[in-house]
Amino acid sequence: QVQVVESGGGLVQPGGSLRLSCAASRIVFSAYDMGWYRQVPGKQRELVATITPGGASNYANSVKGRFTISRDNTKNTVYLQMNTLKPDDTAVYYCNAQFSVYDYWGQGTQVTVSS
Repeated sequence: QVQVVESGGGLVQPGGSLRLSCAASRIVFSAYDMGWYRQVPGKQRELVATITPGGASNYANSVKGRFTISRDNTKNTVYLQMNTLKPDDTAVYYCNAQFSVYDYWGQGTQVTVSS
């Protein structure tokens, strides 16, 4: 059974940093587009950042210059380094693995930015 598991969320003060990790198992990780999305109650899930198997990345305008997505194909893991966090970044962050018709989601990890 495919597993996509996020970790690294928590409470951080404005201006602080967090690094999220997402480990995927039972997939050919190196073939998958990987992405981070986030959702707050009452709103649609929104894209944060994606990375292709070759390492090309794409970011939402709201996080450009502050967040960095990366992947380690030897560890089947994708990361999201989040710097200069703002209260508006508060959300549940979800990891996504996508290849052809295969689309897998993790359970999410809560990120709260508050003083």
